[in-house]
Amino acid sequence: MSTIIIFISIFLLQSAMAVSDTIPQCLSLHSDPSHPISAVTYFPNNSSYPPILEAYIRNLRFSSPTTPKPSFIVAPNHVSHIQASIICCKKFGLEMRIRSGGHDYDGLSYVAKAPFAILDMFMLRSVKVNVQDQSVWVDSGSTIGELYYQIAEKSKILGFPAGVCHTVGVGGHFSGGGYGNMMRRFGISVDHIVDALIVDAEGRVLDRKGMGEDLFWAIRGGGGASFGVIVSWKIKLVPVPQVVTVFRIEKTLEQGASDIVHQWQYVANKIHDGLFIRVVISPVTRMGKKTIRAKFNALFLGNAQELVHVMNASFPQLGLVGEQCTQMSWIDSVLFWDNHPVGTSANALLQRHDAPEKFLKKKSDYVQKPISKTDLEGIWKKMMELEKPVFTFNPYGGKMSEISEQETPFPHRAGNLYKIQYSVNWKEKGEDVANGYLSSIRSLYDYMTPYVSSSPRSSYLNYRDVDIGVNGRGNATYAEASVWGKKYFKTNFDRLVKIKTRVDPSNFFRYEQSIPSLASAHGIVSE
Repeated sequence: MSTIIIFISIFLLQSAMAVSDTIPQCLSLHSDPSHPISAVTYFPNNSSYPPILEAYIRNLRFSSPTTPKPSFIVAPNHVSHIQASIICCKKFGLEMRIRSGGHDYDGLSYVAKAPFAILDMFMLRSVKVNVQDQSVWVDSGSTIGELYYQIAEKSKILGFPAGVCHTVGVGGHFSGGGYGNMMRRFGISVDHIVDALIVDAEGRVLDRKGMGEDLFWAIRGGGGASFGVIVSWKIKLVPVPQVVTVFRIEKTLEQGASDIVHQWQYVANKIHDGLFIRVVISPVTRMGKKTIRAKFNALFLGNAQELVHVMNASFPQLGLVGEQCTQMSWIDSVLFWDNHPVGTSANALLQRHDAPEKFLKKKSDYVQKPISKTDLEGIWKKMMELEKPVFTFNPYGGKMSEISEQETPFPHRAGNLYKIQYSVNWKEKGEDVANGYLSSIRSLYDYMTPYVSSSPRSSYLNYRDVDIGVNGRGNATYAEASVWGKKYFKTNFDRLVKIKTRVDPSNFFRYEQSIPSLASAHGIVSE
């Protein structure tokens, strides 16, 4: 018996060695020899594997010893490395995870239950600004901060409507929609994408003309990782004034926060389209007493005098005065919104790791009718009971109401007053601790059911949330995927499924919330 066990052990060891030898050979065979892929490939026995893997894990929930690890990581610096990775993952039966900045809230860009490899895009970070035609070609591995920095280096009167967290990767941000604090004037990121380069499931490099309008539509808000690897994007810039104005005002319940938030619901989506007023609502303790703090953060595309006039006419309840306003350049407002002190150098936007990572969970909702003051007070009571979860209310209206739900896969347009982000962060380790925090945010989400959208209860793709549904192992059915798909994409989900079935019938690009291929789900993929 022991002889048999020894023989089996030797066989398994030889098989493992053969695979580790063969995968590098496969990668080298299918990539450009003038850009050696071996220099950017990391197997578990490589000393650089742990730091490469951990560098862009932004949620410590997915950084434990028991978290599944990739068979290998490729950090491409040439498009042939992407092509080779696709070919070799297909050959060896590995799923592929595509990571640009690592901000997938539920870790789906770098964790899988099936054997997998990671394509880590952080080396592809070129940003080429063309001031003459007001466009930029930006790689998916760039961060939003790097994009903003390069735009501001070339122009003081051009900007781009994208997110406020500068370490977020362009690839995931754009392919999921990309909203930010200029969306009421200009819409979201995908509304300004005019071209892209994608490597498809066959390893072909395609631009907008080559991929066709259906696939180009799908990757602008439908989740690029379902369809291919987007290498880079061409975007059109938008005009920004030389002077913008910001303010940050806090109110507690004792200072009338309930009345002000209640009124905000009637104003924030209708006010001047150059004004974006976000409200962050947190349970806090003041002088030993639990209360709620509402923090109003604003960006106005104009000067302070005009802003005060707009606020006095439309939202006097907040009581804004000129002394609470700060005028600055657009690029400085980016830093302000990213919680940097006024006067911080724009170089801070180039820092990819400027704060310790945390354990976290996020969820999202859309509010389509104002919540009554009485119901808001009930919500505040629930938040104070739970103590940990925080709300962020982001207003819609303006340009967002003018663009059709079908224009891009991102369907959350007219009819939405504001979007809610639920957030809970913690630093303590341990499964029991994590379960307590997760239970608290899920409890608050359940409590909010009567006050948010329904049929479907909509969610925002870039606030990834596996609680709303996931695909099973292998090839998901339409029914299985539609549980979560209709929440992210509403009626656009059906068009995404048709495009997926055509461009990736074998469902190579799959993960827990990837668009399903009807061909592979029904077993009708031609060999």
